[in-house]
Amino acid sequence: MNKKIVFIAGGSGFIGTNLVKKLLKFNFIVHNVDKISYCSTPIHFTGIKKNRNYFFHKFDLCNQKKVDSFIKKIKPSFVVNLAAESHVDRSIDNPKKFFINNVSSTLNILEAIRNNFKNFKINKIIHISTDEVYGGEIKIPSKEEDRYITNSPYSASKASTDHLCNSYRKTFNLPIIILNCCNNFGPFQFPEKLIPTTINCLRKNNKIPLYGNGKNVREWIYVDDFCEAIKIVLEKKIRKSRYNIGSKKRISNIKLIKKIINIFDKKFKNLKNKKNLIKYVVDRPGHDFKYSLNSNNIRNELKWKSKYSMTEGINNTIRWYLKNNSWLKHCNKKYNGQRLGKVL
Repeated sequence: MNKKIVFIAGGSGFIGTNLVKKLLKFNFIVHNVDKISYCSTPIHFTGIKKNRNYFFHKFDLCNQKKVDSFIKKIKPSFVVNLAAESHVDRSIDNPKKFFINNVSSTLNILEAIRNNFKNFKINKIIHISTDEVYGGEIKIPSKEEDRYITNSPYSASKASTDHLCNSYRKTFNLPIIILNCCNNFGPFQFPEKLIPTTINCLRKNNKIPLYGNGKNVREWIYVDDFCEAIKIVLEKKIRKSRYNIGSKKRISNIKLIKKIINIFDKKFKNLKNKKNLIKYVVDRPGHDFKYSLNSNNIRNELKWKSKYSMTEGINNTIRWYLKNNSWLKHCNKKYNGQRLGKVL
């Protein structure tokens, strides 16, 4: 009997799409539940439609009855919760939507598992969180035991879901592991985030919008490295209930954009007027200065480490976007160009 049945909540998003593709390579039976939003990846772009181990279920995880019946039907061995509204700018525009969707979907998944936990064995429930819950003014990398300081509606909604997971792990003895990850980038990321926005602007010879003075610092990880970390947590024996996933690659937004410009210019397309490609725009409210993670626990215990350098990851990402013009056309059509070019 195959016990590698995994339920991925939000498996049509950016990270979810990459995770589905990776797990299918390792003979997992993948059940993807996604309501499909503006930034979801249509299956015809992924190449996984005909995989016999892949099953797609379109429904909203905010519907408790559907989540309950789904859990009872497939009896997953593993659950990975990636379902979330995730763009900080949009959380500022509509905080209520973020809290309703993020908290409700997580709570419904936990309730469905709690109500059925005695009927079949779930080995692990992995909840995907963010480095943003630790706040943005900490000078040293955040550790798993550090207190939460949330400064945006998005990070507050994710902190709420983390607290829910901790409470269900402690009260109901559910095998929940929280992964707090730094900023991901790579194929299939909707072009409203910093790196795909920059690449898209360079493709179209448009100026790249940058918040404030560009000195805000982020830690970046190529999405395949993060998906590998999730796979390792699924497969290996775990001693802790929380792990930070970080690459140790920290860079200011302005330096990152200049790095992408240089790589794009040298390897893909000669750029004209390289020194005048950035357009500084008014900073967003509550913009955290710096995120960085101490990821020693997963590195030492599970022997995970990031494989891709920043340069390799950017090269791969630029190459993918240049080869997938149809994806970018889809993105523009799907959301009518609104907010494309906004910066993380």
